[in-house]
Amino acid sequence: MSTPSSLNDMAVITLDEMSHIRLMDRIDTKYVANVALLPKILSLMQAKFKVQIIGDKRIANYATQYFDTKALDFLKMHQNGKLNRQKIRIRSYIDSRLAFLEIKNKNNKGRTSKKRIPSPVSHVETIDGLADGLKFLDDNSLFPTTMLEPVLENNFQRMTFVNRKATERITIDTGLSFFNCVTQEKTTLNDAMILELKQDGWQRSDFAEILRELRIKRSSFSKYCIGMVLTNPGCKYNRFKRKIQLINKLLQK
Repeated sequence: MSTPSSLNDMAVITLDEMSHIRLMDRIDTKYVANVALLPKILSLMQAKFKVQIIGDKRIANYATQYFDTKALDFLKMHQNGKLNRQKIRIRSYIDSRLAFLEIKNKNNKGRTSKKRIPSPVSHVETIDGLADGLKFLDDNSLFPTTMLEPVLENNFQRMTFVNRKATERITIDTGLSFFNCVTQEKTTLNDAMILELKQDGWQRSDFAEILRELRIKRSSFSKYCIGMVLTNPGCKYNRFKRKIQLINKLLQK
């Protein structure tokens, strides 16, 4: 996407400076909105937020490859509302040419924690392609590594922000596309954007107040789950029907 003018006018923070605000153990709050609202949101953020820059870029390109069992046990945890659940993925920062093998855990108190190690590859055909990453999975995965396989890939563009008090970090993702490694199905969500508020704990949020002003409501959204439902006709999706309806409504605006 082209860089919105209001993004260029915002104060900046470097990747090195942002490294002190990683929030690897945090509370996440997600929102979904039509991308047409982005200029207004950025305009309202200017006074209280800084945008992360990498080199001279304010918008970064990301790619992800997700892993699950053949029976899609991680997906089923989400579908069944299990409070202690997990995701395993390779997250690639395309502009920085960096990739990490990551395990995200969400506990029954709503906190998200993430463990990761550098990955020499951004994509594998089978789980054995992770080589040294297999031990990391053996030590941390809820399921045996031998049960895991690549199931979904996505690409998107991300803007990352931090408020001037350094108490909250924001990501805004646009241009989402998905490819299912099993069914070979593809889909895109070009008119939707995913907004995520990351905090150390429940507290007042400058960003939440901006979204409240624009009548954008909280809405849990998992790129993995939605991508799987949209690209695998065999997935049970009762739990996600309302989410799919919301996305369709956003795309029609």
